[in-house]
Amino acid sequence: MLKPGSTIGILGGGQLGRMLAMAAAQLGYRCIAYAPEKDPVAGDVCADLFTNDWHDAKAMAAFAQKCDVITWEFENVPVEPLAPLTQRLAPHPRALETAQDRVLEKRFVENLGGRPAPWKAVDDRGDLMEAIERIGTPGILKTRRDGYDGKGQWRMASARDAEGFNRTGTPLVYEGLVAFEAEFSVILVRGKDGAVRYWDSPHNVHESGILARSSLPAPAVVTEQVESARALAKQVADALDYVGVLTCEFFATRQGPVFNEMAPRVHNSGHWTIEGAATSQFENHIRAICGLPLGDTATTGSAVAMENIIGKAAAKAHAFLADPDAHLHLYGKATAREGRKMGHVTRVTHG
Repeated sequence: MLKPGSTIGILGGGQLGRMLAMAAAQLGYRCIAYAPEKDPVAGDVCADLFTNDWHDAKAMAAFAQKCDVITWEFENVPVEPLAPLTQRLAPHPRALETAQDRVLEKRFVENLGGRPAPWKAVDDRGDLMEAIERIGTPGILKTRRDGYDGKGQWRMASARDAEGFNRTGTPLVYEGLVAFEAEFSVILVRGKDGAVRYWDSPHNVHESGILARSSLPAPAVVTEQVESARALAKQVADALDYVGVLTCEFFATRQGPVFNEMAPRVHNSGHWTIEGAATSQFENHIRAICGLPLGDTATTGSAVAMENIIGKAAAKAHAFLADPDAHLHLYGKATAREGRKMGHVTRVTHG
């Protein structure tokens, strides 16, 4: 159990790291970030900031020397430079290795008895044509690595779309489209002692591949499948000996939940927990990695809705403050690019 005043290292400098650092401060911890990017917003609320390259071994060692425990805020942190840090990392980097490669992730979940969308690894156009023939269209062609928020994805409406596709040298995976009635996520926290707690599963709505809204209570088609989805998510967490917050995204279908992907971190669809749950995902992640008792995950309102603020919409975000039920979070990003998450607003209804 880490005593107050200990230092938590955060790998990555985005809004998730920012909110983790804010939660850590409430529990008496200081945070430092390692984020080789321009103007990392997590750095605004951290006691120190390293902006060196991920593969700068000397800088990484100096960063680790200052930390009592190290975690990450996004799943594309390179695994290789983390080898010397393994004893201080929570979760274990095996979670990163699994989530960073869509093929490894799907095989891992299938071995646990989970059901992802029909898929096939694609290394060349021949593989793609074979995948389309076997799985059919429409489908989605995705990069095996580094894809998020709809990036690195191409929709294949028919075999004709594949004929002119040229992505030589990039490992891909082809997935058949799932006929789903709703999307939802299972967000859990697992402690060092193996204890697991779940937040209520929100109904998630995506627009252009980006999460637009998460809301509770979820429709019946979701709530009826949550128990089964939770069972698989717990198997994932246990198999990885996971510590911290883990998110698994699912499609609710007439045949039951279909696994979409996992995120070994706090998640956008859990932002509502800051105001809408007894303990937020950010606080519980800090509790877990520091060896503290896990907090209650119960939803505190009768209804909760979280809406992302995307791109230029951030310029008018302060207008939300006229609504007494609105809780506004802006992430301090200077540039409002199209499709960039600039903040979120949450509304909690009581009674």
